[in-house]
Amino acid sequence: MFKKQHIICLLLAALMLFSLAACGKGDNNQTNNGQNATQPPAGSSAPQNGNNGSGTETPGSQTAVPAKLSGKIEPIELDDRDPSVLRGMRIIGNQFGTQDDINGKESSLTDVRCLFALNEWVEFYPDTDKEYALRCWVLKHRDDWEYYNTCKFSDLMPNFASYCDLHYPADAENPDEYNWGSFYLNPEECEPGYYDFVFTYEGKAIGILQTRFYNEAELDGKTGAELEALMHE
Repeated sequence: MFKKQHIICLLLAALMLFSLAACGKGDNNQTNNGQNATQPPAGSSAPQNGNNGSGTETPGSQTAVPAKLSGKIEPIELDDRDPSVLRGMRIIGNQFGTQDDINGKESSLTDVRCLFALNEWVEFYPDTDKEYALRCWVLKHRDDWEYYNTCKFSDLMPNFASYCDLHYPADAENPDEYNWGSFYLNPEECEPGYYDFVFTYEGKAIGILQTRFYNEAELDGKTGAELEALMHE
C-alpha cells in the first residue's frame, strides 16, 4: 500500500513539473510575439514621418525627400487659370548679390534667384501685363504642391509666413524700373529654411518657386559665384 502511494506521489510531482515547463514556454512565445509586433524584421525599415529638411513635416508623406533648389517657377496649368499671366520673374535682394551675379538675372521662369537672408528685402519684377494684379504668398516649404491647386489662400492657413501684393508701380518716377512689391522675413518671427513662393492670380495659384532663407551671418562674405553655387546645391 505504501509503495502504491509513493508511486502516485511521484507521478503527481512529474505532472506538475511538466505543467510548469509548458507555462514557461507559453510565456516566452508571448514575449517574442510582442517584440515582433513592435520591431521591424532585420533588414527592413520602419515608416517615418516625412520631413523636408527645414523641420516642417509634410502632411500625408511617408518618404519625403530633402528639399532642393532649382531656380524654376513651376507653372500650375488647370482649365480655370492661365499660366501665361506670369511669363517670367526677376527677383532681387537688397543685402546679398550684385548686378553681376544673382541680382543681375534676366526675367525668366527657369533661372530665378531663389536664396535670400532673413531680414533682407526681397523685390519682385514680374513679366506680366500692367493690368494684372498678382500676389506672392510665402509659406514654409511642403513637398505636396498639389495642395496649392485647391487650397484657399488666407492669412489663417498653416505655415503661412508672409505675402506680397504685386501691382504695376504707375506712380513711380520710372515705373518700368521699379519693383512691383517687396517684403522681408523677420528673423524674430521666422526660422531659416526652405519656403515656397506661391504666385496667385484672382486667388488661385499659377506658379510656385521653391526658395531658401539663411541667417544673415551664413551669407556674409559670400562671393557671387558662391551664392550662385548655393542656388544649385
